Amino acid sequence: MRLVSRALIALVLAAMSLVAVPQSPPAQAAPAPAGEQAPAPAAAAPLTKVLVFSKTAGFRHSAIPAGIAAVQRLGAANGFTVTATEDAGAFTTANLAQYQAVIWLSTTGDVLNAAQQTAFESYVANGGGYVGVHAASDTEYDWPWYGGLVGAYFASHPATQQATIKVEDRASVSTSHLPRRWTRTDEWYNYRANPRSAVKVLASLDEASYTGGTMGDHPITWCQDYRGGRSWYTGLGHTEESYADPAFITMLLGGIQTAARAKAADCRPETGYTPLFDGSQASLDKWRQAGAGSFSLADGTLSSVGGMGLLWYPVTPFADYSLKADWMMPGDDNGGVFIGFPDPQGDPWKPVDLGHEIQIDASDGDPTRTTGSVYSFKAPDTAARTAALNPPGTWNSYEIAVHGKHVEIWLNGVKINDYTSTRDIALGHIGLQNDGAGLDINYRNVRIKQDGAQSTDLARGKPVTVTSVEPGSAHAGANAVDGDSTTRWGSAYADPQSITVDLGGVRTLQQVRLNWETAHATAYTVQTSTDNTTWRTVSTVTAGNGGLDEIAVSGTGRYIRVQGTARATQWGYSLWDLNVFGTN
Repeated sequence: MRLVSRALIALVLAAMSLVAVPQSPPAQAAPAPAGEQAPAPAAAAPLTKVLVFSKTAGFRHSAIPAGIAAVQRLGAANGFTVTATEDAGAFTTANLAQYQAVIWLSTTGDVLNAAQQTAFESYVANGGGYVGVHAASDTEYDWPWYGGLVGAYFASHPATQQATIKVEDRASVSTSHLPRRWTRTDEWYNYRANPRSAVKVLASLDEASYTGGTMGDHPITWCQDYRGGRSWYTGLGHTEESYADPAFITMLLGGIQTAARAKAADCRPETGYTPLFDGSQASLDKWRQAGAGSFSLADGTLSSVGGMGLLWYPVTPFADYSLKADWMMPGDDNGGVFIGFPDPQGDPWKPVDLGHEIQIDASDGDPTRTTGSVYSFKAPDTAARTAALNPPGTWNSYEIAVHGKHVEIWLNGVKINDYTSTRDIALGHIGLQNDGAGLDINYRNVRIKQDGAQSTDLARGKPVTVTSVEPGSAHAGANAVDGDSTTRWGSAYADPQSITVDLGGVRTLQQVRLNWETAHATAYTVQTSTDNTTWRTVSTVTAGNGGLDEIAVSGTGRYIRVQGTARATQWGYSLWDLNVFGTN
């Protein structure tokens, strides 16, 4: 969100973000518990020098010379020098210290002696980067430390053939340029174990797209923080043609930058997340636009069109969760991820007033309104944000953890903000902002992981008892819990009246939500009971104005009763929806 105008600095910021590549980009339009913090890195240093190591003690790939030449071209185009060697004697503590990353290019077999292994372990422990390409996983089977570094050892492979790669992380600098599904020809490795629990999987194979896959869940490219250093590996790169493929070469460059920490990257393992927007039209259809503007969808990417508005997820509110979303600004643009707000009922300002925006903004002069801030409430840690932030024109990833009123924010895997809110955000919806025309924003891959059981509408389809039904109407009490927002319960034209829903058992309660029709209650109570006899009042309203009421509830209950005592109109009480959110 941007409330004040300022001179555009998009050209300067875009220039800072440029990374040269030797050819034009390809044609195309974790388990880390919520709140787990990766070690804060130093500010990214320029990538100046890498070592390519291609010694083989087993099978030797004919593509090694092409691979060396490709890395040398990348170095020439991107300002780093490349030393290529097959001499294991290069693995000394003093020599390795000059390189930000060591690329193991289709090495095979036992290639280092004990002293050389020790030197490389020390190099990684001191923050060195490792890049493994293809047969690097077919190397040093008797060195467990190395097996952990690469992530998984080679097991077997079928014949070279075409297959489809599922790009899982489209915020990583090594994979953000790729389409969601990337079809190419290579030699597809099976691995002795699935590394997913220990690494951040960037891409995996669709085993239905080729023959000979044996893993089911089949990671093929990944990264990880490993014992002080950073590792990036891809199983691609068997064929000579790979090193003339712009998409593969750009991926390799991103892998080198990731391993060297020249670019920010979140390499924490990620498991247990449920996609809310996975890039498909079917997932987007579950979202709803509030306010002006809209989003277009192409190749799994949402792009803002006009504004100011909010794309929000109405299916359910969330509590105690880790929310992840990838985002990109082309220049000096503006957007944000919203949390903890009630149904906005078409008004994008309600989330501003009742929830929080986790801001995305390249250059606002107010630190509480810049990227990583809880908008207008809490500025990020500026040094940590600067170290972690990829510039405009490149992708970034947020993790936003909400537990009660406690909000924590990670940018590309680095914690940059910690805030305890004074607002009632413990249970609420999430949304993506489109701030306005010319303030462009792109989003991908929105996913969530809730602690414990997920919050659901416990009242949906459950038995309902009402004191009356509007005479001569079909507005039965069951209409309020049928999940259809076009049907309603209507009562007789007298006070008091009540509606009671039986949840079918004692449940843990979080929220009661009432969506009133025009004939609403100005005074009513909400009560809970475990036995339908003894009632506990959880909310008393004396000046209701209709619309949507969302009432926080704690504790347990089987029965929920809404009892109206004063009507806003001469008609009866009219309720579109009665939702009860909690866990079984």
